[in-house]
Amino acid sequence: MTDWSALDAALEKHQPTLWWRDDDAIADTPALHKLMDLAESVGAPLTLAVIPGNLTDSLASAIKDRNVTTAVHGWTHSNHAPQSEKKAEFRAHRPATVLMAEAERGKTILEDAFGEQSLPLFIPPWNRMAEDLPLAKCGYQGVSIFGQRQINDENGLIRFDAHIDPIDWRGSRSALTKNTIENLLIDLLNTEAPIGIMTHHLVHDEAIWTLCSELVKRLTTKGAKWISARDFLTRPQQKSTLRS
Repeated sequence: MTDWSALDAALEKHQPTLWWRDDDAIADTPALHKLMDLAESVGAPLTLAVIPGNLTDSLASAIKDRNVTTAVHGWTHSNHAPQSEKKAEFRAHRPATVLMAEAERGKTILEDAFGEQSLPLFIPPWNRMAEDLPLAKCGYQGVSIFGQRQINDENGLIRFDAHIDPIDWRGSRSALTKNTIENLLIDLLNTEAPIGIMTHHLVHDEAIWTLCSELVKRLTTKGAKWISARDFLTRPQQKSTLRS
């Protein structure tokens, strides 16, 4: 049995508010159902970052009647950065008019496909985007990237980020060690703002699934509260209560 005693001790002092985002969804897959079942088992609303340009018809029926919302995840998750820079689709490597047109088209596609399950939320591929992109002009209300702790307004958008990613992208590309995840969480608990869990169900191996399952079940058992991405967007007047 995994020893989570250090995390348990931290949770005695701070019971976090959590939200869960999963990136790169495009279709109905066994991995998607495994993800949704895990989220349901702990009562966690799930937000899928959907790639609109690659979306298949099967996804809408797969998430219907589940506690799942969708967000726009770029356009086709294509890299437009030069080799000397980190990968990005929505940074300033292309004209802002092109980026805005793709973002607006992606929003329309998800609204048509998912109806009320679609959120006016933009999640840029690789968690990188141009800082001054005026997404509010095409109806977006929020943006989620990675790492920023405070919830704030940027360019007319409510920004609320993810903070915990269980995958060792720069190393094994399997699960991070339990100690690494535990230390990250303990550090995040020092601030009262909601903590965002970010997963990628399409690339999870068994080690990643095991870590995710143990982590979310432990957090829930110890009193963590799950909220939906919709809460950030539909109750902006309560932002002050969602952070320290």
